[in-house]
Amino acid sequence: MTSSSPHTPARATTPLTAQRCSHQTGPALSDEQAAQLLEQLTAWTIEREGDAVVLTRTHSFPDFHRTMAFVNAVAWIAHEQDHHPDLLVAYSRCTVNWSTHSVGGLSINDFICAARVDALLA
Repeated sequence: MTSSSPHTPARATTPLTAQRCSHQTGPALSDEQAAQLLEQLTAWTIEREGDAVVLTRTHSFPDFHRTMAFVNAVAWIAHEQDHHPDLLVAYSRCTVNWSTHSVGGLSINDFICAARVDALLA
């Protein structure tokens, strides 16, 4: 029997959008685990800047109103999941960056929330 920490993709049989975020401790996901979860998302990338690792995607919209509607929907997801991204907002685009500070990198929570953001645009 293998054991996994709560932020590993042990719940891989359950779609990410059906999972809920939980408090994360311990090491961040490995590169292999993150790559496996990334396959379940649309157009997200993993970026590294020094020691920082983020799951990121820039979304484009035709106008400011639609951009802000998207930002508000992401804010609701973040509130409901108690996991909050960094958002960079401009007139017709919004970049969403997920990371988990308590693990110093990426956790399952980042992928759960990214999948929920994907579902907004499906």
